[in-house]
Amino acid sequence: MVRVPADELEKLKREISLERLVSQRVQLVEKGADLVGRCPFHDDKTPSFVVTPAKNLWHCFGCGLGGDVVAWVMKAEGVSFRHAVELLREGAPLGENTAKVASVRKLAAPISVDADDVALLDQVVGYYHRCLLEEPAALAYLVDKRGLSRSAIEHFKLGFANRTLGLRLPNKNREVGETIRGRLTKLGILRETGHEHLRGRVTVPLLDDSGAVVGMYGRTITEMHNVPRHIYLPGPHRGVFNLEGISSSREVILCEALIDALTFWSAGFRNVTSS
Repeated sequence: MVRVPADELEKLKREISLERLVSQRVQLVEKGADLVGRCPFHDDKTPSFVVTPAKNLWHCFGCGLGGDVVAWVMKAEGVSFRHAVELLREGAPLGENTAKVASVRKLAAPISVDADDVALLDQVVGYYHRCLLEEPAALAYLVDKRGLSRSAIEHFKLGFANRTLGLRLPNKNREVGETIRGRLTKLGILRETGHEHLRGRVTVPLLDDSGAVVGMYGRTITEMHNVPRHIYLPGPHRGVFNLEGISSSREVILCEALIDALTFWSAGFRNVTSS
């Protein structure tokens, strides 16, 4: 599993004001160098909840809970570690719900509920592309390890399925959430479990002759035991890689793997495709 880069995580913990986040839910008063209030996570008769602004940490002497800004968001919003990080990254509105899993997502959905299947796949490709540009480990794999150019990444809208798509979709206990998740499952983007089919992989969209996304390839960026390195969306393989580049040439370079074809394209051989 690709982890949040340590330097980015430390920056979030250091630069986002815990006092500001906590004060949206807890009435705090100064007590020396600390701020104290009633803990929102248990029946706190006397103020036992302490925020230390200098360290950007919190602790409750009543129930024993505590931690940094990420731990606060996880507990206060009822979300996972990765979800908490995404909320902090985007400055999402916090403090509007009690400490339970919210039924309304606070991260903007990257897809339109009323989009047709072609547009839906295209929006997923766009979201994965934005995720790639924000994921140093995936970029390092493509650029440093595999020798791909930035222009190839942009031209072919390469992406990265970083397991955050589901965090931005309406929950399945809401009608709109059940509908959109059902459609994404039918298209193969989500599995029946709700997990992303291509999770943890760089992605390459495959297009038909009209330029519509009809398939997608995923390749792991780390070698893991019993995890297939290469997978496609379920169903018959459709689409041709770099149809535009090979249709105008009498000679075609045919590679076995898509990443290999992308390497040729990055080296200036534009009449390349993959089997």
